[in-house]
Amino acid sequence: MNKLIIFLSFSLLGTTLFAQDINLPAPDKNGGKPLMQALSERKSTREFQEKELPNNVLSNLLWAANGFNRDDKRTAPTANNRQELELYVVLKNGIYFYNAKEHTLELVKKGDYRKNAGTQAYVADAPVNILFVSDSEKASSKNYTYTNCGFIAQNIYLYCASEGLGVVVRVMLDKNELEKLLELPSTKEVLLTQTVGYPK
Repeated sequence: MNKLIIFLSFSLLGTTLFAQDINLPAPDKNGGKPLMQALSERKSTREFQEKELPNNVLSNLLWAANGFNRDDKRTAPTANNRQELELYVVLKNGIYFYNAKEHTLELVKKGDYRKNAGTQAYVADAPVNILFVSDSEKASSKNYTYTNCGFIAQNIYLYCASEGLGVVVRVMLDKNELEKLLELPSTKEVLLTQTVGYPK
């Protein structure tokens, strides 16, 4: 009986430790619509279904946003290749850090914090909110960082247009609340957010 209890305890502990992060499948780098078609269909959406994005779609989205397309370079450029921007992903079951090098989502905080990702009503129901976080210790300058945010945001827009997803970039947010929620050090700052999901 004691052996069974010990086995079950370790099994549950293992589930708790290893089921937190999300191992994303490899991104599909050959799919999608032609660029000119995606550009012609690019638009902002502010009404979303609550339907969650499958992991393969989430994988492609994050890789397109700011993944590594070469050993040390990303899909979005940064001034002097500083790569000062990090993405946090707010899903229904928690907040995750996108580890682009490993192409995984690392759990930061369990729970549904979507309503904290912005002040608009649709933010709380949309399946994905992406937070753009800058690291001032890496950045060439804040002006460059804002420009670099634009590159990532447009990558997301084009991927969503290619896949028939709804998306909108947002600056209506409580930065202090989000930075406390993420427990960011003073050198890191939330600059921008982007909401993604299936349009209504």
